[in-house]
Amino acid sequence: MRHVKVAEALQHPNWKMGKKITIDSATMMNKGLEVIEAHYLFGVPVEDIQVVVHPQSIVHSMVEFCDGSVLAQLGIPDMRIPISYALAYPERLPNALPSLNLFDVQTLTFYPPDLERFPCLRFAYEAARIGATMPAVLNAANEVAVQAFLEEKLGFLDIPAVIEATMRAHTPVAVDSVAVALQADQWARQYALALVKERAS
Repeated sequence: MRHVKVAEALQHPNWKMGKKITIDSATMMNKGLEVIEAHYLFGVPVEDIQVVVHPQSIVHSMVEFCDGSVLAQLGIPDMRIPISYALAYPERLPNALPSLNLFDVQTLTFYPPDLERFPCLRFAYEAARIGATMPAVLNAANEVAVQAFLEEKLGFLDIPAVIEATMRAHTPVAVDSVAVALQADQWARQYALALVKERAS
């Protein structure tokens, strides 16, 4: 993965997304950010949130209930469907997108993520567990590193290196106001930018 180029990282087999989100998908940071979102939005303990690699991109989420049954949300890989649901909740809007055809799909596969190969996901779990300003720092450092990669100032494996170094340099503080979160964000961006310049020189 050390030799992954920008054009290669932007080739997602199932989704059409913007450049930044596509790179987040390649590093699995997108799933890490979703872990943080689920933790804060739904009050779920971090240790109860599991990321599952699913190459077909058909199952978008699953919830296990106390009786052991699992409810899954399936659909074609197109974010217009969940976005329209979010906008119309609790109603559902009709659309012209194709329906999911399980006869075409045939097989659904799942396997655990490799946290050594994809350290960004590991860092996101760590940020979620630490809490306070650390998730803001993780996100800001990631945005800076991904932009530098897209501008070919960093290599692909430099993305997690910049994020990790920024997190290690940060002393988390409780977020008791928006100002505190924004201050952490700005600090992380400046620190990550300095790391980018250092690595690019």
